[in-house]
Amino acid sequence: REVSQLTGRALSTLRNDRQTGNGFPYVKWGRFIRYRKKDIIQFMESRKIVPANGDGYEQHTSKILRKTS
Repeated sequence: REVSQLTGRALSTLRNDRQTGNGFPYVKWGRFIRYRKKDIIQFMESRKIVPANGDGYEQHTSKILRKTS
């Protein structure tokens, strides 16, 4: 649930991503699925898009906007 809140992705989307081999890295421990926060952040950072308009904002896949300067 925390990953869903952090990324804005529905639990069902996270589940579907795991089944199709897409999405965030995870660890399966018995019937439990665990995501490491550093893996989620690294995954999101690796997909960062910097707009060409040069307004000083970086757009992340999770729809988080952060001022860069």
